[in-house]
Amino acid sequence: MSLPVNSSFSPEDLDVLRSALDAWCAERRIDIKSVEAQFAASAALDLYQAGHDSRETLLHALRDRRAA
Repeated sequence: MSLPVNSSFSPEDLDVLRSALDAWCAERRIDIKSVEAQFAASAALDLYQAGHDSRETLLHALRDRRAA
């Protein structure tokens, strides 16, 4: 994924992203430092930028995405 040059995230954005990713990893018993979690983090950024901008909608979208 490539972010636009002027793209930035507020602390609130990062809180939403981290909270959803933490929940996703906990549900799957995946270490946050694992390769699978890194792929999920990348997907979460894409999904967030696509409009899934709350913890609940982002987590739902992460659950629904197909595994790569």
